[in-house]
Amino acid sequence: MGVPITTTETAGQVSSASANVERAQAGLQAATGGVDVARARLNSSQARLREATANANRAARDLERMKQLVAKDEISEQQYDAAVAAAEAAQATVEAAQAAVAEADLGVQVAQSQRAQAGGVVGQAQADLRTAHTGPEQVQASKAREAGAAARGQQAQAALEQARLNLQYATIVAPADGVVSKKSVEPGQVVEPSQPLLAIVPLQDIWVTANFKETQLRDMRPGQEVNISVDAYGRTYKGRVQSIAAATGARFSLLPPENATGNYVKVVQRVPVKVTFDKGQDPSRVLRPGMSVVVTVFTR
Repeated sequence: MGVPITTTETAGQVSSASANVERAQAGLQAATGGVDVARARLNSSQARLREATANANRAARDLERMKQLVAKDEISEQQYDAAVAAAEAAQATVEAAQAAVAEADLGVQVAQSQRAQAGGVVGQAQADLRTAHTGPEQVQASKAREAGAAARGQQAQAALEQARLNLQYATIVAPADGVVSKKSVEPGQVVEPSQPLLAIVPLQDIWVTANFKETQLRDMRPGQEVNISVDAYGRTYKGRVQSIAAATGARFSLLPPENATGNYVKVVQRVPVKVTFDKGQDPSRVLRPGMSVVVTVFTR
């Protein structure tokens, strides 16, 4: 014997079913809106990808031109390095945009799957099946996000290398240790390329240029021992003859003497001889360029 269903129960079931239909319709509308948002994100990502690709192509062409210019020394190494960093950064931006497009595309697929799931009771099993089939897509989405993160990391690394390169260009390193002299620049002053700023006197590598008479060079040879008496300190240092000049000092002067009249008066010429100090002779660095010294060469 069946249980009779009252009018009140029927009305309650109808009301519950209507409420379920309204909730399902609301869920479907929300899922449809999610699809629209996902598609908008995909379109935006594709636009950024096209822009990044165009910038990368332009940076690559600029780099090719820079290669030709730097080979001809028409531009500086700094400009060429900046072009290389810009090309690498543009390529990293393209990779990041590609990852974003892949992620947005997968987002559209997931949103469409959710809309299909909200289609009603009839398509519930099919929606569940499609959701199960999105497992590999979720893996691809994770890989796409990982690739995007790696691309952003490469872009940040390129920016860091560019900043380090710029910092190197902002640091002026002296070619040798020494004492600053003849400073012609002040803090806050604007300088131009190739403008002399100061002079550096390397005190750790000093020598003596002794101008001997040509009649004194008969027994003089490189490597001979030398006593160097410095007038300023009254002290004698040890050294050696390093080399003898290939011509007299007159030949190296700005206006060498010329005998245009034919008259000849024999004048003893002076020949520059380079004498170096033995190691450890000046540990306190008291010797200065331009001092007067007396050089004695032991030829025997």
